Amino acid sequence: MKKSLLSVYVILLFLTLVSAVISSASFLSKTIVLLLMGLAAAKFILVAFHFMELKKAHIFWKTTLIVTLFLIMSIMILLK
Repeated sequence: MKKSLLSVYVILLFLTLVSAVISSASFLSKTIVLLLMGLAAAKFILVAFHFMELKKAHIFWKTTLIVTLFLIMSIMILLK
């Protein structure tokens, strides 16, 4: 496995563990929910760019992915 993929994998594991620890809190305030959504978005970007090799794709696909993620996150924040 390439060194960059291994480091991304370790970062994903770390972010998952942080999400699990944060979500096990006895209360879920709006800031915790926003933090968890931010961590999920970061993991989504890492997976899309490194494991789906979107970093080699055309700029249109990169922009479409990021704009779609931004729109979904915005809608979820507004509905919360």
